[in-house]
Amino acid sequence: MSRFGKIALLTVAVIVVVAVGARMLGGNKPQAPGQEQAAGAGPGKGNGKGKPDAGPVPVTVVEARQQEVAVHRTALGTVSAMNTVTVSPQVGGQLLSLHFKEGQLVRKGDLLAQIDPRTAQAAYDQAVAAKRQNEALLATARANFQRSSSPEYRQYVSQTDLDTQRNQVAQYESAVAANAASMRAAQVELQYTRVTAPITGVAGIRNVDAGNIVSAGTPLVTLTQVQPIHVLFNLPERELGAVRQARNAGKVPVQLSARGGNNVLASDGELDVVDNQISTDSGTFRARAVFPNADGTLWPGQFANVRLQLGTIDSAVVIPAEAVQRGPNGDFVYVVDGDVVRQQAVTVGIEVDDRNVQVSEGLKGGEKVVTEGQFRLKPGTKVIALAPGQAPPPPPEEKAGDKDKKGGKAG
Repeated sequence: MSRFGKIALLTVAVIVVVAVGARMLGGNKPQAPGQEQAAGAGPGKGNGKGKPDAGPVPVTVVEARQQEVAVHRTALGTVSAMNTVTVSPQVGGQLLSLHFKEGQLVRKGDLLAQIDPRTAQAAYDQAVAAKRQNEALLATARANFQRSSSPEYRQYVSQTDLDTQRNQVAQYESAVAANAASMRAAQVELQYTRVTAPITGVAGIRNVDAGNIVSAGTPLVTLTQVQPIHVLFNLPERELGAVRQARNAGKVPVQLSARGGNNVLASDGELDVVDNQISTDSGTFRARAVFPNADGTLWPGQFANVRLQLGTIDSAVVIPAEAVQRGPNGDFVYVVDGDVVRQQAVTVGIEVDDRNVQVSEGLKGGEKVVTEGQFRLKPGTKVIALAPGQAPPPPPEEKAGDKDKKGGKAG
């Protein structure tokens, strides 16, 4: 190697040594503000250089309360009329008039329609006349038989004639009885020309207009009884025991609310009957509730949410639903003990309302549970307990020396 090459190689080596030394010296320089926090262990932990952690976590805390809780079961129900009758005439003829308005509430026995009564009236008059005729013949036959049977005439009348007169009396008696039956039948036919309401209910849309010729069985209108009214619904077969037990114990209150909302339609119903079999297709059983429906709110065919009260739980532990967390081992809540939290496994019972649930195991009344801020917690985390709606305290103010240092660095 030439002398020039050795000098060049030595120069490169010196440059490399100087660069490595400069880089090593640069690693010991103080970090810029904010870098220490980025390299630290995160909120709530030390940074490894003796600095204090981020402090307790503010969380919303609610005390578990004890109260009486009603045990409910819910289902989707269908409102059904207690009685539905299709009104049809029992005799044929011309429909002379209709005496109801569609949608009108009619009472039992009210006149709904009138059919031409002249044919039935003529049949009745004919039966009356035939009865009178046979009654006259019967009176004559009885008089002849009594005369022939008297002691003064008995010796002049043969036994054959006497038997004939006796049989004639019986014959006319039967004729009069037949005429009386014909009168009653004609009277019934005449009464059927007046079509009356068989139940109290709301009249639907009429099927026939006045003036038409109708026959027996022609549907005129449908009446539906809406006071009281039924609600039919299905429940899972696992609820059958509890429902039957509550039904046997006494009255089971039932509440009805509108679908898709909390608007209560009726709250004065009660469980009426439980069906005698379980459907093998759906694994449910039918039940029926009855409501007075005095204000006519419920209407046949309407869908509604059914809520049965099967009983009550005394001194039940109730907490907000948002306090319950789901973990790999089941439900749990964070319980505040002093200024730290612990994780407590719980068993959730029934829903008390839209916002609260009952805890059957794992929690006592008076214990404080966290309802907001759980995502920042783990067992043993220090917390600041806040009431619902309470704002967290402001962070502590910085010292004046720190502000001067920051101001000097910024300048």
